[in-house]
Amino acid sequence: MATKPFEVNSGDFQSNVLDSEKPVLVDFWAEWCGPCKMIAPIVEELAKEYDGKMRVAKLDADANPDVLMRYGIMGIPTLILFKGGQPVERVTGFKPKAEIVKKLTPHLS
Repeated sequence: MATKPFEVNSGDFQSNVLDSEKPVLVDFWAEWCGPCKMIAPIVEELAKEYDGKMRVAKLDADANPDVLMRYGIMGIPTLILFKGGQPVERVTGFKPKAEIVKKLTPHLS
């Protein structure tokens, strides 16, 4: 199992995120977004620390606007945890790692 976040796009979102047996945390980001760059190392740490409990994906917001529209994403970075094909938790904007972990943990047991 990879411990680095994997890239996902609108073409493989269904198979890699919604149909996943494990929960998938998706980081909706863009190259030009400063807070996205700030949260990226936290997302990488989460991918390593929760390997086996959840998968971590990155979705380029500029290249996949249809996915952002589908989930009503108005600002980035946005992290959404999908479990059983449904969004179960959402974190918008830069947040400290502890705050993100606190929101994700109840869904990973």
